[in-house]
Amino acid sequence: MATVTSTTVAIPSFTGLKANAATKVSAMAKIPSSTSQSPRLCVRASLKDFGVALVATAASAVLASNALAVEVLLGASDGGLAFVPNSFEVAAGDTIVFKNNAGFPHNVVFDEDEIPAGVDAAKISMPEEDLLNAPGETYSVKLDAKGTYKFYCSPHQGAGMVGQVTVN
Repeated sequence: MATVTSTTVAIPSFTGLKANAATKVSAMAKIPSSTSQSPRLCVRASLKDFGVALVATAASAVLASNALAVEVLLGASDGGLAFVPNSFEVAAGDTIVFKNNAGFPHNVVFDEDEIPAGVDAAKISMPEEDLLNAPGETYSVKLDAKGTYKFYCSPHQGAGMVGQVTVN
């Protein structure tokens, strides 16, 4: 005779998805060697419960990651001197990844007069003398204070390479 063991998986509840905590499977289910339908249903039920638990756990891990990354290209694919996108919104604490794409060298400088009060532009900006020189190089920043932040590429600001992000 084969035996199937099962365990109870505790899953923290969160908005949007809930595991059925009331579902319990017996600790030991005996499967007779005959081809009866009942044992197969028990096995499928326990696999279904495991699948629900697995999906709920994965979803909670995704929701628990508190800082999703937003990617902004430095230089348009057609060679234009622009941030792509040049205006966007993020949640407080999200990470913004600026990725060198075309028309380099580039950098990312936040305008000290166009950021929320109390935010230090030097702490969130690249030093103006530092440049991203090769395709694929990145600069990442996490903005925590809500408000509108305006930024530019110092070598190409005069050509209109400017952008803004709103932190909600």
